[in-house]
Amino acid sequence: MSQTADQTSAKKVLLAAPRGYCAGVDRAVVTVEKALELYGPPVYVRKQIVHNKHVVTTLEKRGAIFVDETDEVPEGATVIFSAHGVAPVVHDEARARSLKTIDATCPLVTKVHREAVRFADDDFDILLIGHEGHEEVVGTSGEAPEHITLVDGPDDVDNVTVRDPEKVVWLSQTTLSVDETMETVARLKEKFPALQSPPSDDICYATQNRQLAVKQMAKDTDLMIVVGSRNSSNSVRLVEVALEHGARAGHLVDFADEIQPEWLEGVSTVGVTSGASVPEVLVRDVLAWLAERGYGEVEPVVAAEESLLFSLPRELRRDLKARDGSDAGTVRHDAAFEESGSLH
Repeated sequence: MSQTADQTSAKKVLLAAPRGYCAGVDRAVVTVEKALELYGPPVYVRKQIVHNKHVVTTLEKRGAIFVDETDEVPEGATVIFSAHGVAPVVHDEARARSLKTIDATCPLVTKVHREAVRFADDDFDILLIGHEGHEEVVGTSGEAPEHITLVDGPDDVDNVTVRDPEKVVWLSQTTLSVDETMETVARLKEKFPALQSPPSDDICYATQNRQLAVKQMAKDTDLMIVVGSRNSSNSVRLVEVALEHGARAGHLVDFADEIQPEWLEGVSTVGVTSGASVPEVLVRDVLAWLAERGYGEVEPVVAAEESLLFSLPRELRRDLKARDGSDAGTVRHDAAFEESGSLH
């Protein structure tokens, strides 16, 4: 049955702000771009620099070679460590192979690593809330493996044991659901009343802000489309948060052409957001796809303002300064990346 003019005009998009690139992702991607420019290809990257197919494919076309382990990098070559962080043993492996290393670990992940080392030095048992096998969790656990126990959500709390219930602290992966993490902490505190908290919240500002925007939108949304890759923890969480807070349906897509037209049946309001490792060009593709199907009205939903910038890794800044005679300073993302279009 064809839609009436009133039904067509009622179609709209709620567009989350903030969305997409956070300061840590921006820093990591620019690190690879600048390294390719400065040293020339190939530049090796251990693991995906960030969890996004488009970003990885684009950097591969420029000469980045992504590897799973340090021993895949030729001796003496340049290797960049991803935004998710690595365990100390990885730095040791790189030194043993005489690799030139550039550490693109997000500074907010580095903060969690330092907390883990400090609490381990004080002989605390550390309960790390996170997802088993995630690169960030592997890296943080490697800082103090004999002191860290992984807690994979509220249902895992019953399995946790510690040496001394009076000396226990929780830390978390930076990209988790805020609500689920706080539920896990509450369950842990019931079991260990003396449980200490980190000096500041470990879940990063960008993860929290993107979830906050989705919470504000969800109740008014028939369909939530989150742009992001399936191995991106923060992107997956955005779909879950949307469904938990009232969205009637939610889907994660890497690219606009993954959207199924049948998802739009009976839908008047579509929410759109993107994970913290997603370039804005992919969101624009989704908005264009929706506009072609009558969803041309776009209403921003602003949950927070973000202005945080991070300096590039010191190893890269040193070499850029030697070449240019001035410090590279803070990140300013390569505009060409945003204009490159979808690679799929």
